[in-house]
Amino acid sequence: MSGTGSGESMGALAARSRALAVLRIRSRALAVALLPAAVAVVLLAGGAMGRMGGGSWDTARWIVTVLAVVVLLLAAAVAAVIVRASPALSPTVELSERAAPDLYRLVRDLAERLNVPAPSALALTPDCDSWLEDRTHPAHAIPGGPRRRSAEAPVLVIGSPFLWWMRVAELRAVLAPVVAGTAPSAHPDIAAARRFVRGLDAAVAVAAHRQGLIRRLALGFVGRIARLLLRGCQVHASEMERGVAAAASERAQAVDYGLRIVAQEQVGLAYAGWDRLLTRVALPAWRMGRWPSRLDAGVVSALTELSRRDRLAEGFASRLGERPACDLLEEPGTIDEAASLLAARLFHGGPAEPGPDWSPVDWQQYPEEVVDRKWRTEAARLHRVLDDLGVPPSTGPEGPTLARVMDHLSGPSAGTPTGARTESGTGTDTGDSLAAGISAEVAREEAAAPPVPQSPPDAPSGWGSDPLPLFPLQPPRTGRELLADHVTAMVCCAAVDTAGAAPGLDWLDGPALLIHGERRTDLAARVLSLVEDADATPLRGWLTSLGIRPEKPVRLV
Repeated sequence: MSGTGSGESMGALAARSRALAVLRIRSRALAVALLPAAVAVVLLAGGAMGRMGGGSWDTARWIVTVLAVVVLLLAAAVAAVIVRASPALSPTVELSERAAPDLYRLVRDLAERLNVPAPSALALTPDCDSWLEDRTHPAHAIPGGPRRRSAEAPVLVIGSPFLWWMRVAELRAVLAPVVAGTAPSAHPDIAAARRFVRGLDAAVAVAAHRQGLIRRLALGFVGRIARLLLRGCQVHASEMERGVAAAASERAQAVDYGLRIVAQEQVGLAYAGWDRLLTRVALPAWRMGRWPSRLDAGVVSALTELSRRDRLAEGFASRLGERPACDLLEEPGTIDEAASLLAARLFHGGPAEPGPDWSPVDWQQYPEEVVDRKWRTEAARLHRVLDDLGVPPSTGPEGPTLARVMDHLSGPSAGTPTGARTESGTGTDTGDSLAAGISAEVAREEAAAPPVPQSPPDAPSGWGSDPLPLFPLQPPRTGRELLADHVTAMVCCAAVDTAGAAPGLDWLDGPALLIHGERRTDLAARVLSLVEDADATPLRGWLTSLGIRPEKPVRLV
């Protein structure tokens, strides 16, 4: 059953019912706060009429009146914090109508087809998701911008990777159920319930960041009350949002329903390519103080490569002849750069603005300015740790050589006297000490890095108080992982300096070693044999077959 006699869907009715349940909790809280005042009024009225006189009534009247005043003051304080607290605001790239007139036109046409209010504005998020966000709270106003009215429709936030990978028709189909959500959002009961829940959530956040003894005591009480009310609303609020989503989905079925099924496949593909691009390609650059300035354009290359490698995705590449959704933007490059900088801030914790130690890099310069520099930086760190451990240089020409690393990790002192593994079962004593030294060196360098400002100077106060990155991509690397990375970097430096190899970029795997123009994928297993088992034979054979000279010094940064 998709609707009722009044024309409302079952999802909309369920959402309204749950919204009323949330509002009833608000009303009950208000009633509890007013109850002592109501009793005090009755006692005072009875005393004025001469019906409640005498010592016991006078005492009760004073006690209840004082209690009522205290409760009203506390309730007013709690209400003030809930109303004034700024709800969480998603970090986004603001998209004015001048910057994307065609995209605004597409969304408005879609809203008209769905017979729902059009979103009040558009914004982009550097992630594979889209949603509606209420930004009518006064704290969310952009400095110098117009103040939003509480009756305005929510802002439509669109995942920027969708714009570059999806075609125009696919984007419209994916956004249809999201835009359809403006209809239930405009309902007074649902809007009021959402404002109440967001206020409670914001009040809990304010209480969690309290400072000073007086503020700690006052906000601690407010936080306990807000958490109590939030727990009472939690189930109803969740069911309300499910009802809103169901109502929006039902309404959107009449618009591009068949195309939406195909477009959802592109959503899954975009998630896979975006994750690989961030963790394998962007993260090494971020760690070096560089941020790729065309991440969204890189998504297209990564997903095209994924389609080429995956036989199940062969048909996806044929879509590239259709008009991409990024054509709906006036200056796609500028928007891509802003989204790329925000992505670095959210996923890595980089600064909000470019600087000498935080500069953009184009894809054309990525191999030389990121990959080669990464290898040589790690190789230099590896040799510094070897120096600290007192490891002698290898025989032959002076300078940092790959032979020194291989001899140290595979020499007589590399294993235990019986040739067994260490207690950790992950490698040799020598490898453990070298891994520990590299981990300590990396930790010292990270600790010496300047702190990252928590919010840009002109950002609204609704975000930026949480520690960055908000969404870390990877857990900290273990010492063994760092050691393997550094040994691999040393091998690559030797290949570049002695065998004519070159740094390269693989869109799905990140930094790559190119020998005779072809990417070598068989190095990792040989490095692991050296690092984990102190066995340099596989790596020595690989080096000999490619003409790489481990005894030759390499250039370091």
